[in-house]
Amino acid sequence: MKMKKELKSRRVARAVLMAAGRGKRLSPLTDTTPKPLIAVKGKPIIATLIDALIGAKITEIYIVRGYRKEQFDALLYDYPMIKFIDNDGWESSNNISSIVLAGERVRNAYIMESDLYLVNPSLVTPSQYESNYLAVPSDSTDDWCFTLGEDGYINHIGIGGKNCQKMVGISYWTDEDGKKLAECAKKFYADEKNRQRFWDEVALDEFLDDFRVRVRECNSDDVIEIDTIEDLCAIDDSYKR
Repeated sequence: MKMKKELKSRRVARAVLMAAGRGKRLSPLTDTTPKPLIAVKGKPIIATLIDALIGAKITEIYIVRGYRKEQFDALLYDYPMIKFIDNDGWESSNNISSIVLAGERVRNAYIMESDLYLVNPSLVTPSQYESNYLAVPSDSTDDWCFTLGEDGYINHIGIGGKNCQKMVGISYWTDEDGKKLAECAKKFYADEKNRQRFWDEVALDEFLDDFRVRVRECNSDDVIEIDTIEDLCAIDDSYKR
């Protein structure tokens, strides 16, 4: 009985998908359509994440939307369980504002960037044990990355690095860490000078001593971030025409 209780307490309760931004680098496609709703191989980018969550039996799913938010309603046809969180201030602040609006929904939850084309849905597991980020081991990168301390936990986040872990925009937060993340983000966001920061910097920079976050390694072809038309062309031939 005790074993069952432990396993149940580790089961992921929910997911928060960050989808408020516009995605200017995908213009002109995003001139009329939010980036997460751009079709790849006939389905919206965000659908690969939602399908993986449902496959893991995680059906409490929140989408933080902003730019052309009404278009996300179309997802309800296939995914009626989705709930929306409206970020009407998406243009005046960075994605930290979306975490503040999500509040304690980030407890025992996956947090996912919604411009990720998930090739390997098995990365979204129904159970997790520690707060962690998916990341790809990298000799050198110009992208967001982590370094790890001797204890195996993230001790630095930054743009560009060598012998590091390249960040993938999928993370998991335990109930305790999710509560702290919500509280720290709200506190940090209250100062206007912090409103252009990325939400990941809350736990991994400003309040690093309060968190212990691991890396969960994956391969570079498991998750594809779609930023440009070239990224789209690489995985969907229809965009080459």
